[in-house]
Amino acid sequence: MIDQLDASKDANDKKLHTNSIPNQGSAVHGASLLIGLQIASRAITFVANQLLLRFLTAQLLGVSTQLEVYYLSVLFFARESLRVAIQRQESPSTSRSGDGLAKNARDSQSVVNIAHISLLLGLGASVGLGWAYLSYVDVATAATPYLDVALRIYAVAAMVELLSEPAFVILQYRLRFGPRAAAESLATFFRCLVTFGAANWAWRKGLEIGVLPFALGQLAYGTGLLAVYAWYGAQLASAEGFSLFLRTSPPSQKGTNKKVETAQALDTDYVLGYFYGPTLQLAYSLTAQSFVKHLLTQGDTFLVSILSDSRSQGVYALANNYGSLLARLVFQPIEESSRNYFSKLLSSAKSSPGKQTVAKARSDLQALLKFYVLLSTVVITVGPYAAPLVVQIVAGTKWSASGAGAVLARYCLYIPLLAINGVAEAFVSSIATESEVHRQSLWMGAFSVAFGIAGFVSLRVLDLGAAGLVYANGINMLCRIIWSGTFITRYFRANEIDFSWNSILPSNLALTTVAAAAFWASLARAGISIGSTSPYVFVDLITVATRAVPFVIIIAYAERKYLLDCYNSIRGRGEASR
Repeated sequence: MIDQLDASKDANDKKLHTNSIPNQGSAVHGASLLIGLQIASRAITFVANQLLLRFLTAQLLGVSTQLEVYYLSVLFFARESLRVAIQRQESPSTSRSGDGLAKNARDSQSVVNIAHISLLLGLGASVGLGWAYLSYVDVATAATPYLDVALRIYAVAAMVELLSEPAFVILQYRLRFGPRAAAESLATFFRCLVTFGAANWAWRKGLEIGVLPFALGQLAYGTGLLAVYAWYGAQLASAEGFSLFLRTSPPSQKGTNKKVETAQALDTDYVLGYFYGPTLQLAYSLTAQSFVKHLLTQGDTFLVSILSDSRSQGVYALANNYGSLLARLVFQPIEESSRNYFSKLLSSAKSSPGKQTVAKARSDLQALLKFYVLLSTVVITVGPYAAPLVVQIVAGTKWSASGAGAVLARYCLYIPLLAINGVAEAFVSSIATESEVHRQSLWMGAFSVAFGIAGFVSLRVLDLGAAGLVYANGINMLCRIIWSGTFITRYFRANEIDFSWNSILPSNLALTTVAAAAFWASLARAGISIGSTSPYVFVDLITVATRAVPFVIIIAYAERKYLLDCYNSIRGRGEASR
Protein backbone atom coordinates (compact mmCIF):
# COMPACT_ATOMS: atom_id res chain seq x y z
CA MET A 1 0.00 0.00 0.00
CA ILE A 2 2.83 2.39 0.89
CA ASP A 3 4.58 1.52 -2.35
CA GLN A 4 1.42 2.34 -4.26
CA LEU A 5 1.14 5.72 -2.49
CA ASP A 6 4.78 6.51 -3.23
CA ALA A 7 4.30 5.51 -6.86
CA SER A 8 1.22 7.72 -7.08
CA LYS A 9 3.14 10.63 -5.52
CA ASP A 10 6.05 10.16 -7.96
CA ALA A 11 3.65 10.09 -10.88
CA ASN A 12 1.96 13.26 -9.66
CA ASP A 13 5.29 15.02 -9.18
CA LYS A 14 6.39 13.87 -12.65
CA LYS A 15 3.20 15.27 -14.13
CA LEU A 16 3.75 18.57 -12.35
CA HIS A 17 7.32 18.72 -13.62
CA THR A 18 6.15 17.98 -17.14
CA ASN A 19 3.66 20.81 -16.95
CA SER A 20 6.42 23.22 -16.00
CA ILE A 21 8.34 22.46 -19.18
CA PRO A 22 7.44 24.87 -21.96
CA ASN A 23 5.20 23.25 -24.52
CA GLN A 24 5.76 24.59 -28.02
CA GLY A 25 2.18 23.81 -28.94
CA SER A 26 0.97 25.92 -26.02
CA ALA A 27 3.30 28.76 -26.99
CA VAL A 28 2.17 28.69 -30.64
CA HIS A 29 -1.47 28.41 -29.59
CA GLY A 30 -1.04 31.26 -27.15
CA ALA A 31 0.60 33.51 -29.74
CA SER A 32 -2.11 32.66 -32.29
CA LEU A 33 -4.85 33.40 -29.78
CA LEU A 34 -3.26 36.71 -28.79
CA ILE A 35 -2.88 37.72 -32.45
CA GLY A 36 -6.54 36.90 -33.05
CA LEU A 37 -7.44 38.88 -29.95
CA GLN A 38 -5.41 41.88 -31.07
CA ILE A 39 -6.96 41.81 -34.54
CA ALA A 40 -10.49 41.68 -33.12
CA SER A 41 -9.93 44.35 -30.47
CA ARG A 42 -8.03 46.65 -32.82
CA ALA A 43 -10.74 46.27 -35.46
CA ILE A 44 -13.34 47.43 -32.93
CA THR A 45 -11.08 50.26 -31.76
CA PHE A 46 -10.28 51.25 -35.34
CA VAL A 47 -13.93 51.59 -36.30
CA ALA A 48 -14.70 53.57 -33.15
CA ASN A 49 -11.73 55.89 -33.74
CA GLN A 50 -12.86 56.64 -37.28
CA LEU A 51 -16.26 57.61 -35.92
CA LEU A 52 -14.60 59.75 -33.25
CA LEU A 53 -12.52 61.72 -35.77
CA ARG A 54 -15.62 63.72 -36.75
CA PHE A 55 -15.82 65.06 -33.18
CA LEU A 56 -12.09 65.69 -32.67
CA THR A 57 -9.55 68.31 -33.55
CA ALA A 58 -5.83 67.62 -33.83
CA GLN A 59 -5.29 69.44 -30.53
CA LEU A 60 -7.75 67.24 -28.59
CA LEU A 61 -6.22 64.11 -30.10
CA GLY A 62 -2.80 65.31 -28.99
CA VAL A 63 -4.00 65.93 -25.41
CA SER A 64 -5.66 62.51 -25.26
CA THR A 65 -2.36 60.98 -26.33
CA GLN A 66 -0.58 62.71 -23.43
CA LEU A 67 -3.14 61.36 -20.95
CA GLU A 68 -2.81 57.89 -22.41
CA VAL A 69 0.95 58.08 -21.87
CA TYR A 70 0.27 59.05 -18.24
CA TYR A 71 -2.03 56.05 -17.85
CA LEU A 72 0.41 53.63 -19.50
CA SER A 73 3.27 55.03 -17.42
CA VAL A 74 1.41 54.35 -14.18
CA LEU A 75 0.70 50.77 -15.26
CA PHE A 76 4.23 50.23 -16.54
CA PHE A 77 6.00 51.40 -13.40
CA ALA A 78 3.54 49.48 -11.22
CA ARG A 79 3.68 46.06 -12.86
CA GLU A 80 6.24 45.66 -15.67
CA SER A 81 9.24 44.55 -13.58
CA LEU A 82 7.00 42.34 -11.43
CA ARG A 83 5.56 40.61 -14.50
CA VAL A 84 8.97 39.86 -15.98
CA ALA A 85 10.26 38.60 -12.63
CA ILE A 86 7.23 36.31 -12.20
CA GLN A 87 7.73 34.87 -15.69
CA ARG A 88 11.30 33.97 -14.77
CA GLN A 89 10.45 32.72 -11.27
CA GLU A 90 11.68 29.25 -10.48
CA SER A 91 9.31 27.16 -8.39
CA PRO A 92 9.66 28.06 -4.68
CA SER A 93 8.36 24.59 -3.79
CA THR A 94 10.89 22.53 -5.74
CA SER A 95 12.58 21.11 -2.65
CA ARG A 96 9.60 21.09 -0.29
CA SER A 97 7.90 17.97 0.92
CA GLY A 98 4.25 17.39 0.23
CA ASP A 99 2.16 16.26 -2.70
CA GLY A 100 2.14 17.88 -6.12
CA LEU A 101 -1.15 19.72 -5.63
CA ALA A 102 0.12 21.37 -2.45
CA LYS A 103 3.28 22.49 -4.24
CA ASN A 104 1.16 23.81 -7.08
CA ALA A 105 -0.94 25.85 -4.64
CA ARG A 106 2.17 27.26 -2.91
CA ASP A 107 3.67 28.34 -6.24
CA SER A 108 0.40 29.96 -7.30
CA GLN A 109 0.03 31.80 -3.98
CA SER A 110 3.60 33.08 -4.30
CA VAL A 111 2.79 34.51 -7.74
CA VAL A 112 -0.46 36.13 -6.53
CA ASN A 113 1.21 37.70 -3.50
CA ILE A 114 3.91 39.32 -5.63
CA ALA A 115 1.26 40.71 -7.98
CA HIS A 116 -0.43 42.58 -5.13
CA ILE A 117 2.62 44.85 -4.83
CA SER A 118 1.66 46.45 -8.15
CA LEU A 119 -1.34 48.18 -6.54
CA LEU A 120 0.86 49.93 -3.98
CA LEU A 121 3.35 50.94 -6.67
CA GLY A 122 0.48 52.16 -8.84
CA LEU A 123 -0.85 54.44 -6.13
CA GLY A 124 2.52 56.14 -5.77
CA ALA A 125 3.06 56.39 -9.53
CA SER A 126 -0.41 57.83 -10.21
CA VAL A 127 -0.01 60.58 -7.62
CA GLY A 128 3.57 61.47 -8.54
CA LEU A 129 3.11 61.43 -12.32
CA GLY A 130 -0.24 63.24 -12.07
CA TRP A 131 1.28 66.05 -10.01
CA ALA A 132 4.19 66.34 -12.45
CA TYR A 133 1.89 66.46 -15.48
CA LEU A 134 -0.39 69.19 -14.10
CA SER A 135 2.59 71.21 -12.86
CA TYR A 136 4.51 71.29 -16.12
CA VAL A 137 1.79 71.12 -18.79
CA ASP A 138 1.86 73.99 -21.30
CA VAL A 139 -0.71 76.78 -21.25
CA ALA A 140 -2.56 75.65 -24.41
CA THR A 141 -3.00 72.12 -23.09
CA ALA A 142 -4.00 73.36 -19.62
CA ALA A 143 -6.86 75.29 -21.27
CA THR A 144 -8.47 72.03 -22.41
CA PRO A 145 -11.90 71.70 -20.76
CA TYR A 146 -12.04 69.32 -17.77
CA LEU A 147 -8.38 68.36 -18.12
CA ASP A 148 -7.83 67.86 -14.37
CA VAL A 149 -11.03 65.80 -14.05
CA ALA A 150 -10.00 63.62 -16.98
CA LEU A 151 -6.57 63.05 -15.43
CA ARG A 152 -8.14 61.90 -12.15
CA ILE A 153 -10.45 59.51 -14.00
CA TYR A 154 -7.43 58.04 -15.81
CA ALA A 155 -5.76 57.55 -12.40
CA VAL A 156 -8.81 55.72 -11.05
CA ALA A 157 -8.96 53.61 -14.21
CA ALA A 158 -5.33 52.58 -13.69
CA MET A 159 -6.08 51.52 -10.11
CA VAL A 160 -9.10 49.50 -11.25
CA GLU A 161 -7.00 47.70 -13.85
CA LEU A 162 -4.27 46.99 -11.29
CA LEU A 163 -6.87 45.33 -9.06
CA SER A 164 -7.10 42.61 -11.72
CA GLU A 165 -3.33 42.03 -11.73
CA PRO A 166 -3.26 39.07 -9.26
CA ALA A 167 -5.79 37.15 -11.36
CA PHE A 168 -4.06 38.12 -14.60
CA VAL A 169 -0.57 36.98 -13.62
CA ILE A 170 -1.67 33.60 -12.28
CA LEU A 171 -3.67 32.92 -15.46
CA GLN A 172 -0.60 33.84 -17.53
CA TYR A 173 1.65 31.78 -15.25
CA ARG A 174 -0.59 28.75 -15.90
CA LEU A 175 -0.66 29.56 -19.65
CA ARG A 176 -4.42 30.18 -19.63
CA PHE A 177 -4.75 32.42 -22.70
CA GLY A 178 -8.50 32.06 -23.19
CA PRO A 179 -9.48 34.30 -20.24
CA ARG A 180 -7.19 37.04 -21.52
CA ALA A 181 -8.84 36.92 -24.93
CA ALA A 182 -12.29 37.17 -23.34
CA ALA A 183 -11.26 39.95 -20.94
CA GLU A 184 -9.55 42.21 -23.45
CA SER A 185 -12.22 41.73 -26.11
CA LEU A 186 -15.05 42.62 -23.71
CA ALA A 187 -13.09 45.50 -22.16
CA THR A 188 -12.22 46.93 -25.58
CA PHE A 189 -15.88 46.81 -26.60
CA PHE A 190 -16.87 48.65 -23.40
CA ARG A 191 -14.18 51.30 -23.93
CA CYS A 192 -15.24 52.01 -27.51
CA LEU A 193 -18.93 52.06 -26.61
CA VAL A 194 -18.48 54.47 -23.69
CA THR A 195 -15.98 56.72 -25.50
CA PHE A 196 -18.08 57.11 -28.63
CA GLY A 197 -21.31 57.38 -26.64
CA ALA A 198 -19.96 60.20 -24.46
CA ALA A 199 -18.49 62.09 -27.43
CA ASN A 200 -21.69 61.73 -29.45
CA TRP A 201 -23.83 62.84 -26.49
CA ALA A 202 -21.70 65.95 -25.92
CA TRP A 203 -21.76 66.78 -29.63
CA ARG A 204 -25.53 66.54 -29.79
CA LYS A 205 -25.90 68.71 -26.67
CA GLY A 206 -23.37 71.24 -27.95
CA LEU A 207 -21.14 70.77 -24.90
CA GLU A 208 -17.36 71.16 -24.77
CA ILE A 209 -16.15 68.32 -22.57
CA GLY A 210 -12.59 68.05 -23.91
CA VAL A 211 -11.04 64.62 -23.47
CA LEU A 212 -13.55 63.32 -20.90
CA PRO A 213 -14.90 60.71 -23.37
CA PHE A 214 -11.45 59.09 -23.54
CA ALA A 215 -11.13 59.07 -19.75
CA LEU A 216 -14.56 57.51 -19.25
CA GLY A 217 -13.80 54.94 -21.92
CA GLN A 218 -10.55 53.96 -20.17
CA LEU A 219 -12.42 53.53 -16.88
CA ALA A 220 -14.90 51.23 -18.63
CA TYR A 221 -11.96 49.25 -20.05
CA GLY A 222 -10.41 48.70 -16.61
CA THR A 223 -13.76 47.69 -15.15
CA GLY A 224 -14.30 45.12 -17.89
CA LEU A 225 -10.86 43.62 -17.34
CA LEU A 226 -11.40 43.38 -13.58
CA ALA A 227 -14.77 41.65 -13.93
CA VAL A 228 -13.59 38.95 -16.35
CA TYR A 229 -10.19 38.28 -14.74
CA ALA A 230 -11.77 38.08 -11.27
CA TRP A 231 -14.28 35.52 -12.55
CA TYR A 232 -11.73 33.22 -14.18
CA GLY A 233 -9.13 33.78 -11.45
CA ALA A 234 -11.59 32.82 -8.72
CA GLN A 235 -12.40 29.59 -10.56
CA LEU A 236 -8.72 28.68 -10.88
CA ALA A 237 -8.06 29.57 -7.23
CA SER A 238 -10.92 27.35 -6.08
CA ALA A 239 -9.68 24.44 -8.20
CA GLU A 240 -6.03 24.66 -7.10
CA GLY A 241 -6.56 25.65 -3.47
CA PHE A 242 -4.97 29.11 -3.31
CA SER A 243 -6.40 32.59 -2.77
CA LEU A 244 -6.46 35.69 -4.97
CA PHE A 245 -5.93 37.75 -1.81
CA LEU A 246 -2.73 38.05 0.21
CA ARG A 247 -2.01 34.88 2.15
CA THR A 248 1.11 33.91 4.05
CA SER A 249 3.34 31.08 2.92
CA PRO A 250 1.88 27.75 4.14
CA PRO A 251 3.52 26.42 7.32
CA SER A 252 6.26 23.85 7.23
CA GLN A 253 5.18 20.30 6.51
CA LYS A 254 5.01 17.74 9.27
CA GLY A 255 7.38 14.81 9.08
CA THR A 256 10.94 13.94 10.01
CA ASN A 257 13.14 16.51 11.68
CA LYS A 258 15.17 16.82 8.52
CA LYS A 259 12.08 17.62 6.46
CA VAL A 260 10.89 20.18 9.01
CA GLU A 261 14.29 21.89 9.06
CA THR A 262 14.38 22.02 5.26
CA ALA A 263 10.87 23.50 5.07
CA GLN A 264 11.65 26.09 7.74
CA ALA A 265 14.79 27.10 5.85
CA LEU A 266 12.75 27.55 2.69
CA ASP A 267 10.16 29.59 4.60
CA THR A 268 12.87 32.16 5.33
CA ASP A 269 12.98 32.87 1.60
CA TYR A 270 9.66 34.68 2.03
CA VAL A 271 9.73 38.36 2.97
CA LEU A 272 7.22 38.99 5.79
CA GLY A 273 5.93 35.50 5.10
CA TYR A 274 4.18 36.66 1.90
CA PHE A 275 6.62 37.51 -0.88
CA TYR A 276 9.14 35.11 -2.41
CA GLY A 277 12.53 36.76 -1.90
CA PRO A 278 14.36 35.76 -5.13
CA THR A 279 11.47 37.04 -7.25
CA LEU A 280 11.38 40.32 -5.32
CA GLN A 281 15.12 40.73 -5.77
CA LEU A 282 14.87 40.13 -9.52
CA ALA A 283 11.97 42.58 -9.80
CA TYR A 284 14.02 45.18 -7.94
CA SER A 285 16.92 44.63 -10.33
CA LEU A 286 14.59 45.04 -13.31
CA THR A 287 13.06 48.28 -12.03
CA ALA A 288 15.83 50.57 -13.24
CA GLN A 289 15.87 48.89 -16.62
CA SER A 290 12.07 49.14 -16.84
CA PHE A 291 12.23 52.87 -16.10
CA VAL A 292 14.76 53.53 -18.84
CA LYS A 293 12.98 51.20 -21.26
CA HIS A 294 9.69 52.99 -20.72
CA LEU A 295 11.31 56.37 -21.33
CA LEU A 296 12.64 54.99 -24.60
CA THR A 297 9.34 53.35 -25.54
CA GLN A 298 7.28 56.47 -24.83
CA GLY A 299 10.13 58.86 -25.57
CA ASP A 300 8.61 59.94 -28.86
CA THR A 301 5.50 61.18 -27.09
CA PHE A 302 7.54 62.90 -24.37
CA LEU A 303 9.69 64.66 -26.96
CA VAL A 304 6.84 65.74 -29.19
CA SER A 305 4.96 67.14 -26.17
CA ILE A 306 8.00 69.17 -25.10
CA LEU A 307 9.31 70.33 -28.48
CA SER A 308 6.12 70.81 -30.53
CA ASP A 309 2.59 72.20 -30.26
CA SER A 310 -0.64 70.25 -29.70
CA ARG A 311 -1.51 70.22 -33.40
CA SER A 312 1.76 68.53 -34.35
CA GLN A 313 1.20 66.09 -31.50
CA GLY A 314 -2.18 65.19 -32.97
CA VAL A 315 -0.71 64.62 -36.44
CA TYR A 316 2.03 62.40 -35.04
CA ALA A 317 -0.47 60.56 -32.82
CA LEU A 318 -2.64 59.70 -35.83
CA ALA A 319 0.35 58.51 -37.88
CA ASN A 320 1.70 56.55 -34.92
CA ASN A 321 -1.64 54.86 -34.25
CA TYR A 322 -1.94 53.67 -37.85
CA GLY A 323 1.74 52.85 -38.23
CA SER A 324 1.97 50.75 -35.08
CA LEU A 325 -1.08 48.63 -35.95
CA LEU A 326 1.11 45.83 -37.32
CA ALA A 327 3.32 45.96 -34.24
CA ARG A 328 0.34 45.70 -31.90
CA LEU A 329 -1.54 43.10 -33.94
CA VAL A 330 1.29 40.69 -34.75
CA PHE A 331 4.62 41.62 -33.18
CA GLN A 332 3.51 42.26 -29.60
CA PRO A 333 1.63 38.96 -29.07
CA ILE A 334 4.52 36.98 -30.58
CA GLU A 335 7.03 38.81 -28.38
CA GLU A 336 5.01 38.11 -25.23
CA SER A 337 4.67 34.42 -26.05
CA SER A 338 8.31 34.06 -27.11
CA ARG A 339 9.57 35.73 -23.93
CA ASN A 340 7.54 33.29 -21.86
CA TYR A 341 8.64 30.35 -24.04
CA PHE A 342 12.38 31.13 -23.98
CA SER A 343 12.26 31.86 -20.24
CA LYS A 344 10.86 28.43 -19.48
CA LEU A 345 12.94 26.62 -22.13
CA LEU A 346 16.27 27.99 -20.93
CA SER A 347 15.55 28.27 -17.20
CA SER A 348 16.42 24.61 -16.71
CA ALA A 349 19.64 25.10 -18.67
CA LYS A 350 21.01 27.99 -16.60
CA SER A 351 22.78 25.84 -14.00
CA SER A 352 23.93 23.12 -16.41
CA PRO A 353 23.32 24.29 -20.00
CA GLY A 354 22.24 21.46 -22.28
CA LYS A 355 23.68 21.91 -25.74
CA GLN A 356 20.61 20.41 -27.38
CA THR A 357 18.27 22.78 -25.51
CA VAL A 358 20.35 25.85 -26.36
CA ALA A 359 20.60 24.72 -29.99
CA LYS A 360 16.83 24.45 -30.13
CA ALA A 361 16.51 27.98 -28.72
CA ARG A 362 18.95 29.15 -31.42
CA SER A 363 16.95 27.59 -34.26
CA ASP A 364 13.62 28.88 -32.93
CA LEU A 365 15.00 32.40 -32.50
CA GLN A 366 16.46 32.41 -36.01
CA ALA A 367 13.17 31.20 -37.49
CA LEU A 368 11.27 33.92 -35.66
CA LEU A 369 13.69 36.65 -36.70
CA LYS A 370 13.53 35.52 -40.33
CA PHE A 371 9.74 35.71 -40.25
CA TYR A 372 10.04 39.29 -39.04
CA VAL A 373 12.57 40.14 -41.74
CA LEU A 374 10.37 38.76 -44.54
CA LEU A 375 7.29 40.55 -43.25
CA SER A 376 9.29 43.75 -42.84
CA THR A 377 10.53 43.47 -46.43
CA VAL A 378 6.95 43.64 -47.66
CA VAL A 379 6.15 46.52 -45.28
CA ILE A 380 9.04 48.78 -46.33
CA THR A 381 8.44 48.04 -50.02
CA VAL A 382 4.66 48.48 -50.21
CA GLY A 383 3.84 50.45 -47.05
CA PRO A 384 5.17 53.93 -47.96
CA TYR A 385 2.89 53.96 -51.01
CA ALA A 386 -0.22 52.25 -49.59
CA ALA A 387 -0.38 53.65 -46.04
CA PRO A 388 -0.89 57.38 -46.95
CA LEU A 389 -3.70 56.40 -49.33
CA VAL A 390 -5.40 54.39 -46.58
CA VAL A 391 -5.15 57.41 -44.23
CA GLN A 392 -6.74 59.62 -46.87
CA ILE A 393 -9.66 57.19 -47.18
CA VAL A 394 -10.36 56.38 -43.53
CA ALA A 395 -9.41 59.69 -41.88
CA GLY A 396 -10.29 62.09 -44.67
CA THR A 397 -8.44 64.58 -46.84
CA LYS A 398 -8.17 67.06 -43.94
CA TRP A 399 -5.94 64.73 -41.94
CA SER A 400 -4.02 63.58 -44.99
CA ALA A 401 -3.28 67.17 -46.01
CA SER A 402 -2.08 67.94 -42.48
CA GLY A 403 0.98 65.76 -43.13
CA ALA A 404 -0.17 62.57 -41.41
CA GLY A 405 0.17 60.58 -44.64
CA ALA A 406 3.76 61.66 -45.24
CA VAL A 407 4.70 60.89 -41.62
CA LEU A 408 3.05 57.48 -41.88
CA ALA A 409 5.02 56.72 -45.04
CA ARG A 410 8.26 57.27 -43.12
CA TYR A 411 6.92 55.29 -40.17
CA CYS A 412 6.75 52.22 -42.44
CA LEU A 413 10.56 52.34 -42.66
CA TYR A 414 10.72 52.32 -38.85
CA ILE A 415 8.52 49.22 -38.41
CA PRO A 416 11.26 46.65 -39.29
CA LEU A 417 13.53 48.10 -36.59
CA LEU A 418 10.64 47.98 -34.12
CA ALA A 419 10.00 44.32 -34.98
CA ILE A 420 13.59 43.07 -34.76
CA ASN A 421 14.25 44.96 -31.54
CA GLY A 422 11.11 43.58 -29.91
CA VAL A 423 11.96 39.91 -30.34
CA ALA A 424 15.68 40.46 -29.63
CA GLU A 425 14.96 42.22 -26.32
CA ALA A 426 12.36 39.58 -25.46
CA PHE A 427 15.08 36.92 -25.76
CA VAL A 428 17.57 39.00 -23.75
CA SER A 429 15.06 39.53 -20.93
CA SER A 430 14.50 35.76 -20.84
CA ILE A 431 18.12 34.85 -20.10
CA ALA A 432 19.92 37.93 -18.74
CA THR A 433 21.42 37.66 -15.26
CA GLU A 434 21.08 40.42 -12.67
CA SER A 435 24.45 41.98 -13.54
CA GLU A 436 23.63 41.82 -17.26
CA VAL A 437 20.30 43.55 -16.61
CA HIS A 438 22.13 46.41 -14.85
CA ARG A 439 24.58 46.65 -17.73
CA GLN A 440 21.73 46.80 -20.23
CA SER A 441 20.10 49.57 -18.20
CA LEU A 442 23.26 51.66 -18.39
CA TRP A 443 23.47 51.22 -22.15
CA MET A 444 19.79 52.08 -22.54
CA GLY A 445 20.45 55.25 -20.58
CA ALA A 446 23.15 56.15 -23.09
CA PHE A 447 20.76 55.37 -25.95
CA SER A 448 18.11 57.63 -24.39
CA VAL A 449 20.61 60.51 -24.42
CA ALA A 450 21.36 59.84 -28.09
CA PHE A 451 17.64 59.71 -28.78
CA GLY A 452 17.07 63.05 -27.03
CA ILE A 453 19.85 64.70 -29.02
CA ALA A 454 18.55 63.29 -32.30
CA GLY A 455 15.03 64.44 -31.44
CA PHE A 456 16.18 67.96 -30.55
CA VAL A 457 18.15 68.26 -33.80
CA SER A 458 15.23 66.91 -35.85
CA LEU A 459 12.51 69.00 -34.24
CA ARG A 460 14.23 72.26 -33.31
CA VAL A 461 17.30 72.57 -35.54
CA LEU A 462 16.12 70.95 -38.80
CA ASP A 463 12.43 71.63 -38.11
CA LEU A 464 11.38 68.28 -39.58
CA GLY A 465 8.31 68.01 -37.37
CA ALA A 466 6.83 64.59 -36.66
CA ALA A 467 8.81 63.03 -39.53
CA GLY A 468 12.04 63.98 -37.79
CA LEU A 469 10.78 62.22 -34.69
CA VAL A 470 10.46 59.00 -36.71
CA TYR A 471 14.11 59.35 -37.74
CA ALA A 472 15.17 59.89 -34.11
CA ASN A 473 13.24 56.78 -33.09
CA GLY A 474 14.98 54.82 -35.82
CA ILE A 475 18.42 55.84 -34.52
CA ASN A 476 17.45 54.83 -30.99
CA MET A 477 16.03 51.48 -32.09
CA LEU A 478 19.09 50.69 -34.21
CA CYS A 479 21.34 51.23 -31.18
CA ARG A 480 19.22 48.86 -29.10
CA ILE A 481 19.25 46.21 -31.82
CA ILE A 482 23.05 46.33 -32.04
CA TRP A 483 23.37 45.89 -28.26
CA SER A 484 20.86 43.00 -28.11
CA GLY A 485 22.42 41.36 -31.16
CA THR A 486 25.86 41.46 -29.56
CA PHE A 487 24.44 39.99 -26.34
CA ILE A 488 22.71 37.14 -28.23
CA THR A 489 25.89 36.31 -30.15
CA ARG A 490 27.92 36.19 -26.93
CA TYR A 491 25.35 34.00 -25.20
CA PHE A 492 25.34 31.31 -27.86
CA ARG A 493 29.11 31.49 -28.27
CA ALA A 494 29.49 30.91 -24.52
CA ASN A 495 27.43 27.75 -24.97
CA GLU A 496 29.64 26.66 -27.91
CA ILE A 497 26.92 27.23 -30.50
CA ASP A 498 27.29 29.50 -33.50
CA PHE A 499 24.52 32.03 -34.17
CA SER A 500 24.57 33.11 -37.80
CA TRP A 501 22.82 36.40 -38.50
CA ASN A 502 23.04 35.75 -42.24
CA SER A 503 20.50 32.96 -41.81
CA ILE A 504 17.71 35.46 -41.07
CA LEU A 505 18.20 37.34 -44.35
CA PRO A 506 16.05 36.50 -47.40
CA SER A 507 17.27 33.35 -49.14
CA ASN A 508 17.59 35.10 -52.50
CA LEU A 509 18.49 38.67 -51.64
CA ALA A 510 19.27 39.64 -55.23
CA LEU A 511 15.88 38.45 -56.50
CA THR A 512 14.10 40.28 -53.67
CA THR A 513 15.97 43.51 -54.45
CA VAL A 514 15.16 43.33 -58.17
CA ALA A 515 11.48 42.61 -57.43
CA ALA A 516 11.26 45.61 -55.07
CA ALA A 517 12.93 47.90 -57.63
CA ALA A 518 10.53 46.72 -60.33
CA PHE A 519 7.56 47.39 -58.04
CA TRP A 520 8.73 50.93 -57.28
CA ALA A 521 9.41 51.63 -60.97
CA SER A 522 5.94 50.47 -61.98
CA LEU A 523 4.32 52.82 -59.46
CA ALA A 524 6.47 55.72 -60.63
CA ARG A 525 5.29 55.13 -64.19
CA ALA A 526 1.71 55.12 -62.91
CA GLY A 527 2.28 58.56 -61.37
CA ILE A 528 1.99 57.44 -57.73
CA SER A 529 4.39 59.12 -55.31
CA ILE A 530 5.07 58.60 -51.61
CA GLY A 531 3.03 60.57 -49.07
CA SER A 532 1.13 62.86 -51.42
CA THR A 533 -2.63 63.51 -51.39
CA SER A 534 -4.21 61.82 -54.39
CA PRO A 535 -7.29 63.05 -56.28
CA TYR A 536 -7.92 59.44 -57.37
CA VAL A 537 -7.26 57.75 -54.06
CA PHE A 538 -9.29 54.56 -54.64
CA VAL A 539 -7.83 54.00 -58.10
CA ASP A 540 -4.30 54.55 -56.83
CA LEU A 541 -4.81 52.19 -53.88
CA ILE A 542 -6.09 49.47 -56.19
CA THR A 543 -3.08 50.04 -58.44
CA VAL A 544 -0.68 49.65 -55.51
CA ALA A 545 -2.48 46.52 -54.29
CA THR A 546 -2.55 44.76 -57.66
CA ARG A 547 1.12 45.49 -58.37
CA ALA A 548 2.10 44.35 -54.90
CA VAL A 549 0.67 40.87 -55.52
CA PRO A 550 3.46 39.75 -57.92
CA PHE A 551 6.07 41.08 -55.49
CA VAL A 552 4.62 39.06 -52.61
CA ILE A 553 4.40 35.96 -54.82
CA ILE A 554 8.09 36.31 -55.70
CA ILE A 555 8.99 36.57 -52.00
CA ALA A 556 6.89 33.50 -51.21
CA TYR A 557 8.48 31.53 -54.06
CA ALA A 558 12.01 32.45 -53.01
CA GLU A 559 11.24 31.45 -49.40
CA ARG A 560 9.09 28.41 -50.20
CA LYS A 561 11.33 25.99 -48.26
CA TYR A 562 11.35 28.15 -45.13
CA LEU A 563 7.60 28.78 -45.28
CA LEU A 564 6.87 25.08 -45.78
CA ASP A 565 9.08 24.18 -42.81
CA CYS A 566 7.27 26.74 -40.66
CA TYR A 567 3.89 25.37 -41.72
CA ASN A 568 4.87 21.78 -40.97
CA SER A 569 6.39 22.77 -37.64
CA ILE A 570 3.32 24.73 -36.50
CA ARG A 571 1.00 21.99 -37.71
CA GLY A 572 2.99 19.34 -35.86
CA ARG A 573 3.09 21.38 -32.65
CA GLY A 574 -0.60 22.10 -32.86
CA GLU A 575 -1.40 18.39 -33.19
CA ALA A 576 0.98 17.56 -30.33
CA SER A 577 -0.73 20.04 -28.02
CA ARG A 578 -4.18 18.56 -28.56
